[in-house]
Amino acid sequence: MTALPDYLQDQTEEAIMDRMLARLPADVDKSEGSFFWDALAPIAYELFNSAVWAQEVLRRGFASTTFGAYLDLRGEEHGIARREAQKATGSVKITGAEGTVIPAGTLLATEADSATNSASVEFATDADMAIGPSGTALVAVTAAEAGARGNVAALAVKLTMIAIAGVTAVSNEAAMSGGSDIESDEELLVRLLAKIRQPATSGNAAQYRQWALEVPGVGDARVFPLWDGPGTVKLVLADAQRLPANSALVEETRDYVESVRPIGATVTVAPAAAKTVNVAATVSLAAGYSLQEVKDSYEALVADYFRETVFKNSYVSNAKLGTLLLGVPGVLDYSELTVNGAATNAPLADEEIPVLGSVELGV
Repeated sequence: MTALPDYLQDQTEEAIMDRMLARLPADVDKSEGSFFWDALAPIAYELFNSAVWAQEVLRRGFASTTFGAYLDLRGEEHGIARREAQKATGSVKITGAEGTVIPAGTLLATEADSATNSASVEFATDADMAIGPSGTALVAVTAAEAGARGNVAALAVKLTMIAIAGVTAVSNEAAMSGGSDIESDEELLVRLLAKIRQPATSGNAAQYRQWALEVPGVGDARVFPLWDGPGTVKLVLADAQRLPANSALVEETRDYVESVRPIGATVTVAPAAAKTVNVAATVSLAAGYSLQEVKDSYEALVADYFRETVFKNSYVSNAKLGTLLLGVPGVLDYSELTVNGAATNAPLADEEIPVLGSVELGV
């Protein structure tokens, strides 16, 4: 902790030992190995431990410094519970002989990645499905395990975990979505402090945002009071990855808000609109760095920047993108940086959130 009471400062084992030895008569042997030194050393150690434990009690007692189960307890004091991990969902096209039945619970998977030592991600089919006359069937699937790992890209699901006679290929034509990890301490603390610092009463804007953030999978929300006249409210949602919420998350949030909103309010819940942002620049590289390495690092930094600024900024900053580019290892300088083809900021409408499109770097 940064703020400790005076009585818990400088409570090292050595300082405690020195204070106890100083209280002994001057004419007794206080040297290490003497009777008094050996007798007091264990006491000094236990008193030091007690001071450490007292510091830890204080750390666990305040929302800004506590963690884990202790933060859960602080949240419960204000009616806030940690959001559980959610499973990704989507659909998979299965190709094969007409009439082949794919039972509910059939496991499909992505390929394991030996380069990153990443295991395959498994999905289970939601219901029985038979391949039709076209030779294909579109099957709804749910990730076998909850978490953001389930949000795999399009065409990533390629395998059946058990061979099925008559099935020749599987593929997800669209990315899976809706998967989210259990809420982190940092995210839970943000919600807790928001509720404490921005009191929500009688269905004000702060309360609608809090209601939305209580739904697992919602990463952020923007509230538009009176958006379509008196008594109307619009909620625009981003998911846990700070991307536009999918239809299932929108529906779940709508149902929850309808169950808690004040009588007489008309609430509309919608996904945020994606604003595709394409970045291009010319870079000077340091020796030993490849353009692909720099591009991969830059894309990760830009994606993080976009996630951090969802519903906070009214534009994507050209200057910030340049600063991030200069921070990439191997980049000595850059020029001609454009955002969506222009050397200016990219404006964002009220309901838009930035989504990284293409990154084109030249030398």
